[in-house]
Amino acid sequence: MRKQSSPQFRRELGRFFLLIVIHMAVSLPFKVMIMIPGFTDIRPVTCIQPLFGLFYGQTGALAFAVGNLISDILSDSLQWSCIAGFLANYLYVVLIYKLWHAIRKKAFSLRQAKDFFAYIAIVLLSAAVLTAIITLGVYAVYPQVDLPTLIGTIFCNNTIFPVVLGAPIMIMMQEEFHIPDLWTRRMREKEEREKTQTP
Repeated sequence: MRKQSSPQFRRELGRFFLLIVIHMAVSLPFKVMIMIPGFTDIRPVTCIQPLFGLFYGQTGALAFAVGNLISDILSDSLQWSCIAGFLANYLYVVLIYKLWHAIRKKAFSLRQAKDFFAYIAIVLLSAAVLTAIITLGVYAVYPQVDLPTLIGTIFCNNTIFPVVLGAPIMIMMQEEFHIPDLWTRRMREKEEREKTQTP
């Protein structure tokens, strides 16, 4: 998180801890759905991963990575390869946000078909990066791991849930609850600053 004024920093810190709590609430109930003991499981929590990036940026990325690490600790799944998992989950969330604005160059929205297809492409690309990082991290420490199952589970977790569950959740957040994405929030803050600076 970049240097901010005290009130802004407190708000971001509050968001950070709230997002970790949300991660815990969504992830822990499903930690019993194990594919490879100690390494990977079915993770519906990945449905909120793009949400953390598109709505909360760097704060969301760090919160998801920390939440994932805490989840592994609480479920007795902590391994040396969790270092790669921490990095991969952080980068995945950042990539979702960065790629959206590099490709679409506008506030996040899934109202149009081309926006939805762009979202799917971004999720697939980000998931490929995450899968590669985690797979290399796990294989470097535990070369005996079942690679096809590991790769398939990680990639499916980070593509299916973000599209099938994540997209409807974000649409509902915007359309029903009018929660702005990070781009929109920053534009509003910029406009407010310009108004206060105008003599």
